[in-house]
Amino acid sequence: MSESRPSHDLTTTITANGLILAILAYAGLLLALHPDLYYRSVQEDEYLEWATFWSFVLASGAFLAAAWRSYREQARLPFFLPGLALFCAFVAMEEISWGQRLLGYRPPAYLLEHNFQQEMNVHNVVDDSLRRLAFLGVILGYGVLLPAALRLDRPREMANRLGIVAPPLVLIPAFAATAAFYEIYPWTHTGEWAELMLGISMLFAAALNLRAAMRNAAGPHSIRGAGSRLVLTWLMAILLGVATAEAWRSARLGEPEQVEVARVELAALRRDVAAARTKTDCGLHKRVYSFVETYQQDHLRSGRFAALVVRGLPEERAEFFLDPWNSPYWVRHICSADWTRRAVYVYSFGPNRRRDSVEWRIFEDDVGAWISRPQPEGVDE
Repeated sequence: MSESRPSHDLTTTITANGLILAILAYAGLLLALHPDLYYRSVQEDEYLEWATFWSFVLASGAFLAAAWRSYREQARLPFFLPGLALFCAFVAMEEISWGQRLLGYRPPAYLLEHNFQQEMNVHNVVDDSLRRLAFLGVILGYGVLLPAALRLDRPREMANRLGIVAPPLVLIPAFAATAAFYEIYPWTHTGEWAELMLGISMLFAAALNLRAAMRNAAGPHSIRGAGSRLVLTWLMAILLGVATAEAWRSARLGEPEQVEVARVELAALRRDVAAARTKTDCGLHKRVYSFVETYQQDHLRSGRFAALVVRGLPEERAEFFLDPWNSPYWVRHICSADWTRRAVYVYSFGPNRRRDSVEWRIFEDDVGAWISRPQPEGVDE
């Protein structure tokens, strides 16, 4: 890339940062006004996760296109932009666990044992503190420190020789706000919203890098008016996320035979968890395998659920407490704020392999078994 830099007008700056900060504002309003919808929005395979996926996919494509433009201009293949494209593609696939829930395949035993989400991805195998450090490192290193450093002559000259391309300066506030939001972590599931903010930031960086590459190829001219293109790019990622989530929801299959298998397994699991030796507390909401591992509930490994192996339950599903769709079974103990109501149940995400239930309700295609139902004034199944 040449040293010439596009001039960004104030509208582009406000638009780029405003669209990313709008995600944070939306999350706060949703939590305050409609907590149930907030809870459902942050679940796997909902519009939030799919919008994050698409933002990284689109960013990957834009980085590749910018790399191609740079190659045509300089007659040498740059490494940095293709590296960013590969990084974004990897993050996108990690976000949807490499299609595991879509296809319903069973991850390798190593991931079932060491990945706390029991999913086909690598990032959940890494220690929480390291994962958090890596996330902040990407945001601050790429989005804040790199563009600031390349304002200096010597680092900029070195970057030009090495083919390193920084995101535009106008995105520094958005990257910095994403890092601060993630570090403060003001709400439950803050990380899901921060991931979308990072995805959109990367998408905007890729789009503006591509525009700069096109500018260098076509001759000097300003890129004023990029704000409207960023709005369209933002809408594309969000709408693709909503459309994908809706398409997956409408395409779910009832699979009555598998549902019946899940009901039989949950009935056995319900009796195991209801046993006097099983200890649950208010606020518990874990995958059954994680519950067994974390709270040393080893008797569940040899209960009625495990005994179903003689009736055809695959041993690996029994060992890791997986449902017929190779997703984890869950256990939940919910109590009201005033402790007057409580409920305990085990459940599966069902055929669509996504959580549809909320605190006091098992509904849509989730399959569940009550151990202790809500009090009469509560919401029943």
